[in-house]
Amino acid sequence: MSGQFSQPHTPLAARLRPQKIEEYVGQNHILGEGKPLRKMLLAGQCHSMVLWGPPGTGKTTLAQLISQYCEASVIQLSAVTSGVKEVRAAMEKATQDARYQQRTILFIDEIHRFNKSQQDAFLPFVEDGTVTLIGATTENPSFELNKALLSRVRVYILQSLTDEALSDLLDRALTDVEKGLGGLSLTLEDNAREALLIACAGDARRMLFYLELAADFAENSAINLKEVEAAIGQKVASYDKQGDAFYDLISAFHKSVRGSDPDAALYWYARILNGGGDPLYVARRLLAIASEDIGNADPRAIQLSLNAWDTFQRVGPAEGERAIAQATVYCALAAKSNAVYKAFNEAKAVVSKTPDYPVPNHLRNAPTNLMKEQGFGKGYRYAHNEQNAFAAGECYLPSELASLRFYHPNERGLEKSLKAKRDYLDELNRNSSDKRY
Repeated sequence: MSGQFSQPHTPLAARLRPQKIEEYVGQNHILGEGKPLRKMLLAGQCHSMVLWGPPGTGKTTLAQLISQYCEASVIQLSAVTSGVKEVRAAMEKATQDARYQQRTILFIDEIHRFNKSQQDAFLPFVEDGTVTLIGATTENPSFELNKALLSRVRVYILQSLTDEALSDLLDRALTDVEKGLGGLSLTLEDNAREALLIACAGDARRMLFYLELAADFAENSAINLKEVEAAIGQKVASYDKQGDAFYDLISAFHKSVRGSDPDAALYWYARILNGGGDPLYVARRLLAIASEDIGNADPRAIQLSLNAWDTFQRVGPAEGERAIAQATVYCALAAKSNAVYKAFNEAKAVVSKTPDYPVPNHLRNAPTNLMKEQGFGKGYRYAHNEQNAFAAGECYLPSELASLRFYHPNERGLEKSLKAKRDYLDELNRNSSDKRY
């Protein structure tokens, strides 16, 4: 489908959408005085790009400004509603316009939702210049876009708007008579302004939506905190469950537990829950942490994490979320060791790079006489028959790998005792007269 960005909308955010670069709020790192993108706009030039940033940071608005400054027609597609058929129809129109020297910008909102075949459908037209692609996404384009397409666009990262920029936008909304609320002669009390800035979390569109609602609730010319709180209602989560922001929160949670900070871990856990995240996703991550970051320094961590998961499933969210919080605190304060994690990775790396050495005969099972005649099991020392249940000098690796050591326990938690035990067994091996290696 084709058309321009500007359509008759009544919401305040749409009415205040900038019509020139000077009205654009924020993103000075790419649009400030002297920046290449600003120079390009003022010169009426454009190139294919992807605008990556959180909601409400001006991606669609910037694409609109580019089309205006470049005097280009716009074909706008949504990755949610447009398939390959719509893409091909759009490309046919762009090809026709190109014959009349008409520049076309293909704007794709939520471009990360386009699959490979949909991206392939317009890639040739981006390559030959039939269209200039502007994609908008809240997801990391390096994960979501084909490499071929990604190599033909410039990625611009848009940042959450600062409180200063948002406050300027609030003032404009309250004073602009033609497009804003200026005709109502409203003011905004300081604590109400602060609440708006906190609630919108850098999202200009959300902030203006809340402001417009608060203006409807206002009983006099000064919008107060109570009216803003009524407009905001329950806090809206700043991520969806499959988005980058969600994985950022999970990453922050994991790193806080690994870093032994229970308060930060609880904060990020609460943020995940507030955003509608699945508590059992956190429980699963705790199990990974218990194995990867705690390991044998405190084997109780993995059991407590399993218990928290089981508690959630048995008694439900109210008590179950608290059980996961308990496991979170325990894991955060538990002794840490990644020795098992490293040892296992090293063992897998060795296996992938070395031949499949045969199992030594003394370690092979010999259930038949033929196998016994071939020497299977010959010389195997049954550990329980040895002193301290340890066959000093025995080798359980292929002879070619006999000197390898994967597991290096550290001096923290229970692993300190495991290290002492290992050192003791190593000493027995060195002093044994029955060395097999």
